[in-house]
Amino acid sequence: MPMAKTRRVTKSRTSARKTVRTRPVKKRDASDRRRPVKTAGRAPARKTAPKKTVKPAAKAAKPVQAPPPPAPPQPPPRKPTYHEAVAMYERGLQALQRRDFAASAAALRTVIERYPDERELLERARLYLKVCERELEPKEPTPKTADEWVYAATVAQNSGDTASALRHLQRALTEDPRHEHAHYMMAVASAQRRDTAAAVDHLRRAIAMNPENRSRARQDGDLDAIRDDAAFRAAIDAPAEAPAPKPVAAVAAARPRKPRR
Repeated sequence: MPMAKTRRVTKSRTSARKTVRTRPVKKRDASDRRRPVKTAGRAPARKTAPKKTVKPAAKAAKPVQAPPPPAPPQPPPRKPTYHEAVAMYERGLQALQRRDFAASAAALRTVIERYPDERELLERARLYLKVCERELEPKEPTPKTADEWVYAATVAQNSGDTASALRHLQRALTEDPRHEHAHYMMAVASAQRRDTAAAVDHLRRAIAMNPENRSRARQDGDLDAIRDDAAFRAAIDAPAEAPAPKPVAAVAAARPRKPRR
């Protein structure tokens, strides 16, 4: 019994070997040689790409912080007299706002004299002090009469301000059209402005009102600008006009009467 079992086993093995058939091997040409040969029961080997070595990322450089800016220098400590100077300066400004120029000037002078080290206040104190001094200067009164206007015109003419002199003389002639000195000064001012016609016209009027202005004009150097003009020569060379005769009735009235006996 045991031998029979062994025979069956061997038969089954031989029968299994006979059933396996081998496939005929085909000849491979040159084009097929490039292709990989597939073997039965094995998967084609895959080409694996070489692993890339990843370099560790460089550490980011830390930003360099700029050093902090230096602290601004502290202002020098104020002197104990600074507050006194400010108080005196403010007192001067308050007086200036009230138009009390004398009190304002006194306070500002105190700031300049007592606190010379306070340069910030000194410049402003000097500026406002000039304003006060200009307001405290004596001002000439406004002329009212013709003589005062002629005097103001003479001062302006001597200082070289011909335009102001002409304005003052026009005001004088408005007050008194027969002011002979105003006409003569108008002739001088017009001659300096090269206005020959106006100069000769006023000179004739001045001579007609006072014949002494004729000889004065002949020697006056202020009229040299128009001296060569024919109208000017005719005005100063004309004979003096004789005064008009008085009426007989007026002469008889002027005689003193004899007392009756």
